[in-house]
Amino acid sequence: MQYRPLGRTGVHVSTLCLGTMMFGPWGNDDRADASRIINRAIDAGINFIDTADVYSAGASEEILGEAIASRRDEVFLATKFFMPMSERPNERGGSRLWIMREVENSLRRLGTDHIDLYQVHRPSPDTDIEETLGALTDLVRQGKVRYLGSSSYSASQVVEAQWAAKENHLARFVTEQPPYSILVRGIEEDVLPTTQRYGMGTLSYSPLAGGWLSGRWRKTAASAPVSQARPSARFDMSTAANQRKLNMVEDLAVLAEETGISLIEMAIAFVINHPGITSAIVGPRTMEQLESYLPAAETMLPADVLDRIDEIVAPGVTVNPDDNSYGAHELQPTRRRRA
Repeated sequence: MQYRPLGRTGVHVSTLCLGTMMFGPWGNDDRADASRIINRAIDAGINFIDTADVYSAGASEEILGEAIASRRDEVFLATKFFMPMSERPNERGGSRLWIMREVENSLRRLGTDHIDLYQVHRPSPDTDIEETLGALTDLVRQGKVRYLGSSSYSASQVVEAQWAAKENHLARFVTEQPPYSILVRGIEEDVLPTTQRYGMGTLSYSPLAGGWLSGRWRKTAASAPVSQARPSARFDMSTAANQRKLNMVEDLAVLAEETGISLIEMAIAFVINHPGITSAIVGPRTMEQLESYLPAAETMLPADVLDRIDEIVAPGVTVNPDDNSYGAHELQPTRRRRA
């Protein structure tokens, strides 16, 4: 396993980060099996684990907390807040009211007295960033949180948050967590250059594009998503964008075979080969899946393979806009110049 600096924090994390969205009712609800997968990842050298309060309504955090109880110091532990945790209007978002309550809930579920990286799961168009950063800064000063991060922020939102932190003498986001894969390359155009400029760690999620690059979706056998967490638009095979993705996956599978590695290895290696990426978040549901991901940590793609990938999916291109998780609200009808 390789390790890289987490931005300018002085912390070093594994190039593979274990994502735990699939542990609990959303994926694998066998807690003993999930614990075995988590401990196998740690034994393999993964020292970075990411979860969120919303994953299986808190069950993912509980499973993770139980699994690492005796190994807490071996793990750089990250979780997230923001998504709705109930139908109540204030049990979500980036307000001080919610942050101060929800951090206690996450600490309890995780069975720990501190969170190493506390991340805002999404930007909030109706909450001042100073409100969010102010509350998070207090948590850092209280010792309940070590570092702060954002997730699915656009480049302009990253810049705004950095400026607000500096202007108001608040703790800043030291990481950003965007989607990134061979099929979802939009962050290459703006987000990655911006995080690199600010010396942030970039923790990309969905390196297999929600399973598209795992081999489960092929022209001859297009499967259905196994998790209720996956938006249906990403897997509607009747759309032109997803048909293009199927064609690209076929070409990528051929390239991987010619290179002598699996499509999974090539897809994950592509992500962590980018100099702006600190760690790729992989989210196994089974032990078999985890084992198929681990070799990618040691896989270096030669320039000619990277060039071939660029020919199949051009740099900066996201093939299906539904695969993006940021920027969508700017283009809603109410936000356009034309009504």
